[in-house]
Order: sequence, then structure tokens, then C-alpha cells
Amino acid sequence: MTSNEQTGDKTVIEQSRIPEDREYVTKPVRIAAAWAWRLILIVLAAIPIIWLLTKGSIVVIPLLVAILLTALITPIANYFRDRLRWPAWVAILIALLALIAGLSALIALVVVAFRSGQQFDVDSIQRRGQELLKLLEDSPLHITTDHLQQWYGEATNWVKQNAASLVQGTLAASSTAASVVTGATVALFAIVFYLADGRRIWLFIVSFLPASARAAVDGAGERAWISTGHYVRVQVVVALIDAIGIFLGALILQVPYALAIGIIVFIAAFVPLVGAVASGAVAVLIALIANGFWNAVIMLAIVIAVMAIEANVLQPLIMGQAVELHPLAVLVSVSAGSIFAGIAGAVFAVPVVAAIRTMVKYIQSGKWRGDPDPTVGLSDDSDSLGGRVPNRQPLSLRVRKKPSA
Repeated sequence: MTSNEQTGDKTVIEQSRIPEDREYVTKPVRIAAAWAWRLILIVLAAIPIIWLLTKGSIVVIPLLVAILLTALITPIANYFRDRLRWPAWVAILIALLALIAGLSALIALVVVAFRSGQQFDVDSIQRRGQELLKLLEDSPLHITTDHLQQWYGEATNWVKQNAASLVQGTLAASSTAASVVTGATVALFAIVFYLADGRRIWLFIVSFLPASARAAVDGAGERAWISTGHYVRVQVVVALIDAIGIFLGALILQVPYALAIGIIVFIAAFVPLVGAVASGAVAVLIALIANGFWNAVIMLAIVIAVMAIEANVLQPLIMGQAVELHPLAVLVSVSAGSIFAGIAGAVFAVPVVAAIRTMVKYIQSGKWRGDPDPTVGLSDDSDSLGGRVPNRQPLSLRVRKKPSA
């Protein structure tokens, strides 16, 4: 067969060949499809995990709360154990007593605030209500008494139609009260074990991973723990500043229950950005009912000023350096957390996102390469948690240590 015949046969074969799919699908589309099916698999794998966490929320949420509280009081235990060389159990006891004292003081302030606060004057409230109705009628909205009565009637009908659901909700609330006691007990024991055996528990979890990944995960987890501690301590400072600012404003304007308002702001501020705004709205509403429209306007200006300081000063300078998240990322995280997991999701969204970001950043950096397996030396007894923990120099000391010349 001549070369011309071979070339002709090759041309016929090429012309009759069925084109491959990649000739019709561009490379960006193929890449997007590859990412798409992998993301679908990840979501499908996460669904049963999320379902289990939801069903076990009575245990999962206390454990997460215990992590945040442990991160808050760990410096106290470390100070007495590492600096003063006190026994570990004494340091843990002091840290627990400090936590209990702080929570007890907060509860005592709530009781004092509601017992000694300025009471509402019924006549004054009625007078303010008439003034508010007159203001609404004269406003561009032209909301009259008839409109309000119509809305009141619709709300009453809705309550009658949904009475069964409301009763079920009340019964669920009563069971929730028992769950709070159970959760508080679980959280208290978890805090004790986190303080006493936190490193051992973490290494036990890391030991289930492949040996090649243990150093990376251990280093990432250590930095995530530091990030969580910074977040919790900074959030306490931010919440305290918000609470003091709004409390002083309410006190100057003689708004009833000023101390209670400050405490509500302090607690709600643990939901970044959103919590302080919602609690500030309560202060404005109380000022409107008790002291009138213009007093409420001034209270609103104070709340906006406090929120502006938080958004433009505290969040970028304090919180931003602690968790390295943009305020928009904080807002999106809180919103997504509240949508998927309610109040608990809003509280834990930012520390979880910050911890994940810290872990991913460290693993991508490759600084863990060459580090030994952190679980080497961990006892292989029947209960791994009862074994000896490998010695490890604290991260803060490793960072401060200067390289030898």
C-alpha cells in the first residue's frame, strides 16, 4: 500500500470518527460541572449530619456553649497553673468560680433592675397613646383609630384561629425550661472536662485521621482555638461598651428600667451587629411609651450613635483584628446562621466561620509540613483519653521564640 493510499484511509477514518463530548462543551463549563457534582455530593453528605445535630441539639448546643465559655476563662486557669505554678485542679476551680460569679452577678443585676426600676404610669401611658394616635393621623400615612381597630380585630381573629398552635407552643416552652436546666448541667461538666483534658480530647479526635493529615489538622485546630478565645473575650468587651452606652442614654433620658435595658443590650450583643440593634429598638419603644415621641427620638439617636461606634470603630479595630472577618462577612454569617439554626445559629455563626477561615488559611500555608505526628506518644490503653498526653510547647511561646543564628 502506497503512502498516498494510507493518507487517504487516515483521512476517511478521521472524517467518520464520532466527535468527543469535549469538542462540544467548553472548558469553563466542564470545570463548573466538575465543581457542581462535587458540591452536590458534599451537601448530600452534610444533610444527615445536620439532621443528627438538630435532633441532638439538647446536647450539641450545651457543648458548643461550653467551648465558648471555656475559651473565655482559659486564660484565668492558665495564669494560675502556668505562671503561679498552682495545682491544675486549683486553677480549674478558680476559673469555674470566676465564671459562676460573673453569671451570678448578671442574674442579680437582672433581678435588681426589674425590682427597683421606675414603674410605668398607666395614666401617662394612655396620654402618650392619645398623642401617638394624633401624630399618626396628622402624618402622611393618615393612620386613624378606625385603621387601628381594624388591625386589632384582625389580630384577635388570627389568635382565635391559631389558639391550638399557641397552646402547643406554650407547652413546648415549658419543656424548653426543663431542657435549659439539663443543658446547663451538661455545659458545666463539659467546661470542667475541657479545662482538665481539652488537649487529650482533641488528640483523641485527631488520632482518627490519617497520619499524614494529623500535623496539619492539629496546628489548624490550635489556631482555631486561639481565634475562638480572642472572639469571645473581644465580644464581651464590645457587648459591655454597647450596654454602657445605651444604659447611660436611657438613664439620662429617665427611661424606665434603664438598668434592665442595659442588661438586655449586653446579652443580645453577643449576636454581632444584629443583637444590639434589636435590643436598642426595645429601648426606643419603652421610651416612646413612657416619655413620649421626642424622648423616643433622642433615644433612637443614642442607639444609632452606639451602633455607629460599634460598626465603624469597635468591629473594624477590635473585632476585625480578633477574627479577621469583614463586617459584611459578619452580617452574612449571622443572617445565614439565624436562618438555618435560629438563635443558636446566630450566636455561633461568627466564631465558627472565623475558626474555619483560620484553619483553612493555616492548612493552605503549608507551615505544618515537616511537623511530627502530634499523637505519637499518646497512650494506647483501652481508653485513649486516660493515657499520657505528648508534651507540646504552647503556640505563644513557639511564636515568640527567635530562630537561632
